[in-house]
Amino acid sequence: MPEFCAAYWTLSFPEPEIACLELDTPNSRVNLLGFEALTELQTILDRLDVHPQVLGAVFSSAKPGSFSVGADIDQMIRSIDQPRETVLDHLIRAQKTLQRLASAHYVTIAAVDGTCLGGGAELACWCDRRVFSTSGATQFGFPEIHLGLIPAWCGTARLPRLIGWDHAARMIALDERIDSMQARSLGLADDLVSPDRLLRAAMDRIRQEVQSGRWRARRQRLAAPMAVDGRQMQVWADSAEESIRQRWHGRRPAAQRVLSLLRQSVENDLNQACRAAAEVLADIWGSPTHRSLVNVHLLRRHNVHDSVVPDGTVAQAVQRVGIIGAGIMGIGIAATHLKKGIPVHLADASAEALSRAMPAVVDEAEASGSSADFAIAPPPPDDLSPDISVQKPPVSEVADYRRWLQRAESLAELADCDLIVETAVETAEVKRRIYQQLETHVPPTAVLVSNTSTIPISSLSRSLQHPERFAGMHYFNPVRYMRLVEIVRGDLTSDQTVATVVQHALRIGKMPIVVHDSPGFLVNRLLSPYLNESLELLIAGATIADIDRAAEAMGMPLGPLALIDLVGVDTSFFAGRTLWEAFPDRITPLPVLPALFRKGRLGRKSGTGFYRYEPGQQRGQPDSTVMDLLEPYVRRSRPITPAEITDRLFLPMLLEATRLLEERIVRDVRDIDLGMIYGLGFPAERGGLLFWADTLGAARIVQMLQPYQTLGSRFQPTSWLLDMARKDQRFYDDLPAESSVLPPPESP
Repeated sequence: MPEFCAAYWTLSFPEPEIACLELDTPNSRVNLLGFEALTELQTILDRLDVHPQVLGAVFSSAKPGSFSVGADIDQMIRSIDQPRETVLDHLIRAQKTLQRLASAHYVTIAAVDGTCLGGGAELACWCDRRVFSTSGATQFGFPEIHLGLIPAWCGTARLPRLIGWDHAARMIALDERIDSMQARSLGLADDLVSPDRLLRAAMDRIRQEVQSGRWRARRQRLAAPMAVDGRQMQVWADSAEESIRQRWHGRRPAAQRVLSLLRQSVENDLNQACRAAAEVLADIWGSPTHRSLVNVHLLRRHNVHDSVVPDGTVAQAVQRVGIIGAGIMGIGIAATHLKKGIPVHLADASAEALSRAMPAVVDEAEASGSSADFAIAPPPPDDLSPDISVQKPPVSEVADYRRWLQRAESLAELADCDLIVETAVETAEVKRRIYQQLETHVPPTAVLVSNTSTIPISSLSRSLQHPERFAGMHYFNPVRYMRLVEIVRGDLTSDQTVATVVQHALRIGKMPIVVHDSPGFLVNRLLSPYLNESLELLIAGATIADIDRAAEAMGMPLGPLALIDLVGVDTSFFAGRTLWEAFPDRITPLPVLPALFRKGRLGRKSGTGFYRYEPGQQRGQPDSTVMDLLEPYVRRSRPITPAEITDRLFLPMLLEATRLLEERIVRDVRDIDLGMIYGLGFPAERGGLLFWADTLGAARIVQMLQPYQTLGSRFQPTSWLLDMARKDQRFYDDLPAESSVLPPPESP
């Protein structure tokens, strides 16, 4: 029987001299350490203090697979505007609570099974010893950097004393998470056992520590300043600085603060190091970067729980997926499904292409990697929730991949598929012909989706007998890294079809955004004015380097001209032509891309575009010959400042976003910001395009547009924006209070 039962913690005595404190956050699938949980912990520790016969205490979780993911984000949002003194007081009180685990009269053991992140990891670090489960779900890390923060409860002081300065720097500043085996090799895990033996192993460890008596001396050693050779420290610091530069490109100020705190933790005792951490966190709490990154977390949470169809709409079950087209996109989409254990039937009109694709799909499914490996992918999407890296699967799983992947020699072999994804060549007639043949083989309940990025969904559905079961499902390339998927609702698409495709996208780990049919949908429609304006600037006399440098200074992972090289000059030209035909009033045909196309300068794939690419190099090198080619089209009139380049690149995108809202192509401002971040690499530390706009205010944006209105309608404020400026409204104003962390608008 439990001795003490509260909302978050249960205290029991599995043996007379050993206490077990079990965390179980109510109404949550994971354990959170909020104010209430810490207050309850204080009460339980007070009880144990008056139990002199207690030899040890085990800290564990009642939720299999979740030790604790740390802080309660909702509490963070509610306290984000609190004054620095209040924040500091909360931090110090929380630190003192956890410090008691390292000063109690008994041995403390953390029994870690599943995710142990953030504040949960700090609780485990404050214990005398840690026993880890061998479960594959067990991971340990400090993801606070994704919220623009540092560990709140002395992780920067305690962790380097346990695993060394260099490893601590990488785990905290770069969010490098570790599994059980890595924790053991670093000395963080003292024992590794199966989940069913975790409590017994923790209790055995308590008796070993009591018998040896070394735990008290170890506490004293961990509380003292660290003994580190100064030259070795400098080597570690230089290496960490370079890793931080490559990872964050100066866009995570908290990472630099982490290194400073880790240096102090070497020189100071534990109490001084904890106080320094609290002071730093109080300084950056509520900062623009902190608010923006919390908003990104809220965007993702909204995306998972968003109700995109009327209540009562039931999604169809998808057990088997058919994919038509064995090119790059078809291979990537097939591999994504195999990784989730979903059987795939792959079809292609070319038997040769199909033969090449079958092993390529398995190779892609086996491949490991993260979004950091791809140039325009956003930061890792899982900030304070489990973010298990894609690992190379065991041989048995690879065998399953081969069994789950079936070759379809004809469309008739897709008859048993519940969802069929078409990724054929981007030609409307070819796609319509495929659908007409397909409808003769599949039942009316099968959902059909097209991966088209440019062709209107409503026009593709006109020849279908059942247009209500047809929608767009636009994946982004490379599929492995890009989590965003645009779900495009055609004029006749049913709610059930939308619900089915959305639920399926979530099931395979994607972020679905539902948009109404429109040229370019959401992402390409916002990308077009950005790329087009970069060409306008080039013609006006700005240099390639200046244009791309301004975009990167704003936080974009690549400048627009480097991005054109990555996508392909030819691809960018044809996609741009589609949008020019749709919006000729604000997209002007320019001679730049056709000139490069005629000379075979197609970007990275040809070795030259706006830049020159050497074999094996990711970033292009300046190439003076490209400006010789474009010189006849350049009309220099005056110098163009970096500030003007930035305005001209991003303000047309913002105006296009307001048109999407006016036309009701999107339902929610958050869909635009999620699409910008995860589809185009808009800097997460600015919170999204519209979140960034809200930090400026509509009136200031109208003022910023004024000098450029002579350039044409693409810089004319929309009625939506002008109305917002008159009413002093912001894009995020209509959201619930718990969904907004906006700071006050900046002064003009």
